[in-house]
Amino acid sequence: MAAAPATFDTGTVSATAPMGSARMAHTATALTDGRVLVVGGFVADGSPVGAELFDRARNRFTPAAAMGTVRHSHTATRLADGRVLIVGGYGPGNAPTTRADLFDPATNRFVATGALQQPRSGHVAVLLADGSVLVAGGLGPDWTFLASAERYDPATGRFTPVGDMTTARESHVAVRLRSGRVLVVGGHQGRRANIQLFASAEEYDPATRRFTAVGDMQVRRHKHDAVLMADGQVLVTGGSDERDDHGAYNHAERYDPASQRFIKLPAVMHRSRYKHAGSSVLLPDGRVLIAGGASQAEVYDPVRGQFDLVGGRTDLAGQFSAVALLSDGSALITGGYSRDIQPQARAWIFMP
Repeated sequence: MAAAPATFDTGTVSATAPMGSARMAHTATALTDGRVLVVGGFVADGSPVGAELFDRARNRFTPAAAMGTVRHSHTATRLADGRVLIVGGYGPGNAPTTRADLFDPATNRFVATGALQQPRSGHVAVLLADGSVLVAGGLGPDWTFLASAERYDPATGRFTPVGDMTTARESHVAVRLRSGRVLVVGGHQGRRANIQLFASAEEYDPATRRFTAVGDMQVRRHKHDAVLMADGQVLVTGGSDERDDHGAYNHAERYDPASQRFIKLPAVMHRSRYKHAGSSVLLPDGRVLIAGGASQAEVYDPVRGQFDLVGGRTDLAGQFSAVALLSDGSALITGGYSRDIQPQARAWIFMP
């Protein structure tokens, strides 16, 4: 068993029962009843897979009901009433879809809801203070990079357009701030030799339904992650430059909503990591668990201003994994792939 000691009192990661399907580019969403809904992702040949449920008490995965549309590179957002909104992504045929589904924990079923205004994958989705969901950016058909955004209203089950972002972007991240505004950070346009990375960021104002530019990050980054910290600032970690794996970052910065500026952190992570969007969570004690993008998890302690490796397993899949914070302060880490680019069915539990 691959294991390593922690460098500080950081908790530990241990293996749990594997999922029923190997998967990467999936989502993991904690339900209000303590279970975790794992949705979609794809296997080695690129085919999307269905959904399953993790039972923490029994430490096992069981198949979920059939989804209306199997997909990967989608978003999953838990609504105020406990249902989970599954939006867009690549569906069958590896094409971006407009389809959206709702999973109801009370019935354990997926049902179709209103369609997106525009097919999209690799977008962001954020629950707003009024219970609606902001969906922004991503990729449309024929590798079209999208600046468009829309809002889902659970009361009507419909998506309606809002103002466009200031920049079309994919591989970006978004976080709802304490003010209710949404911060959108980084990303890219273009492919391969024509790729353009962004240091830019913008905020969405739900009152005006418009985006406005804010200060740039200290470096350009895509395929990174961001999480709201207990003090209201945003921690942005990792990502990469145009070289992806060979240009993965070990540094981080924080965003101050009051000044709308980014400040590079003096401390650096112990592991360079990228392709880890959505795999960082705020722990109950105020630290941040960074569980994706590398073979070992670490935590950021804002009081000490330091990153510390988590003890236990050092064989996490890393890229395109999915993480869910559980009600007891532990976290479920699922799937993804490592350097062999093979999706994993393995899963792990972080205990603080």
